Amino acid sequence: MRFKLAFLAACTALSTPALAEDVFPATLAGHAYLPALSMVAPPADAPRDLWVSGKFTGAARNDQPMSVMGNVGKSYGGHDTGIALPFLGQPVQGMAGFAMNRAEDGSWFVLTDNGFGSKLNSPDAALFFHRMMPDFTTGTVARKETVFLHDPDGKIPFRIANEATEARYLTGADFDPESIQYLNGEIWIGEEFGPYLLRVALDGRVLGIFETKLDGAVIAGPDTPGVRVPAEAGKDFRVQRSGGYEGMALQPDTGLLWAMLEKPLLVEGGETEGDFLRVITFDTAAQDWTGQSFKFKLSEGAKAIGDFNFIDATRALVIERDNGEGDAAKACAEGASDTSACFPNPARVKNIVLLDTADIDADGFIRRIGHIDLMNIQDPDGKALPGLKPAEGPFTFPFFTIEDVARVDETHIMVANDNNLPFSGGREIGQAAQNEFILLSVPELLSAK
Repeated sequence: MRFKLAFLAACTALSTPALAEDVFPATLAGHAYLPALSMVAPPADAPRDLWVSGKFTGAARNDQPMSVMGNVGKSYGGHDTGIALPFLGQPVQGMAGFAMNRAEDGSWFVLTDNGFGSKLNSPDAALFFHRMMPDFTTGTVARKETVFLHDPDGKIPFRIANEATEARYLTGADFDPESIQYLNGEIWIGEEFGPYLLRVALDGRVLGIFETKLDGAVIAGPDTPGVRVPAEAGKDFRVQRSGGYEGMALQPDTGLLWAMLEKPLLVEGGETEGDFLRVITFDTAAQDWTGQSFKFKLSEGAKAIGDFNFIDATRALVIERDNGEGDAAKACAEGASDTSACFPNPARVKNIVLLDTADIDADGFIRRIGHIDLMNIQDPDGKALPGLKPAEGPFTFPFFTIEDVARVDETHIMVANDNNLPFSGGREIGQAAQNEFILLSVPELLSAK
């Protein structure tokens, strides 16, 4: 496996120069959603603390369910979202990653992230993955199973929030899971706090944990256990906060995980090393890093990525995004002081990029073949669901975090958003974003070389 990867990298010296990147059309072929306020009960043996979640999302602890309204924040207009915290149970909330391989019944393995956005505010947010089945005929998404992550065997080398319990259910104070793959009857999860890779059984039991090595050295972030304040960015830690493994692709027939950081690495002085992201490869058979890494160049205006999945032996899809939220048709006027009915920071860069991992240049950059624009999706057959589409113009996917993409067949891909419940909108002002799944017909993108 390692030889194959090294051979592909060596062959890049013979590659022809990359052509200018193409923009391919996308047509909406299906639309479904899971309601934003979708809840799941914690396991019967879970601590009582997990039966009410979101108690620590404000300035002080709050144990009164549904008493504090969610809000998108001042930078995004200060709009309420119509859904209040804390929650009774655990929110299924935003989707943070699709696995390339499906379950035997055809359902998709889908990951939920750390809960409410940070270590500090998510100690009562349980961690789990699901099997889901979107139905683009009815416009619904069925949650077939939810599996809670737990560490009864003590594989995690640091203290977790539920250390004193027998089952040791994991929470958002322990990890921020953002990417998922299914291989040989096991789940692999890439997370952001370490950043770490987690090897997990199908029942959610942790089988192993792996710290990240780049160029032979362990790299860490500000939330990695052992990093203490004061810490110097670029020296004591190089991974940005919320900048770990947002995407982690499984290369078919190799057992190699291509783990991509969400944001650029830091260098001494606190600046980033450039407008590119590191991609580090891990051999699941050897259960070790290969020692090889590559670079993904972000397009102008893009700040981060959302997901990463192969579509064949060498080509892969990556979601790249800016930090905007909301349709530009409802953008606030420049300098507007009243943002109650508009989006002050609308979505502009939301792309699905096609890469060729067999074509890597002398500086380590993976060739970008082309992309589709999620802010310009055609809908000639009226597939968009009522209330979840612009009043006019093309269909858009104007969410802050779009974190799921996978190939469905030779001409279609599926995309979904992370709705950051209850802190993100995007469709309608004053309404929390739903968990939307869209089926896109993109034959030109998937056949591009």
